[in-house]
Amino acid sequence: MSDKIELEHDRSVGFYWRPGCPFCMALERKLNKYGINLDKHNIWEDQSAAAVVRSVADGNETVPTVYVAGQFLVNPSAKTIRKLLEN
Repeated sequence: MSDKIELEHDRSVGFYWRPGCPFCMALERKLNKYGINLDKHNIWEDQSAAAVVRSVADGNETVPTVYVAGQFLVNPSAKTIRKLLEN
């Protein structure tokens, strides 16, 4: 069985990140290994993306923040994201 999963077009993953964030880089690397496509939003370059993160992270710019399966997750594991996509 392959580690990669097949995604439907409507099951996109929003990935909110910032440069230099080691947690973002680690999560992105794992999601890439699973073959999960990311719609990346750099919160330092996109103020609306930063506002989204603050709205779901108690006013903080905590990254990585991910939008998957209709919900926002702050600093989730790759396994959690994968499980949500498989359901």
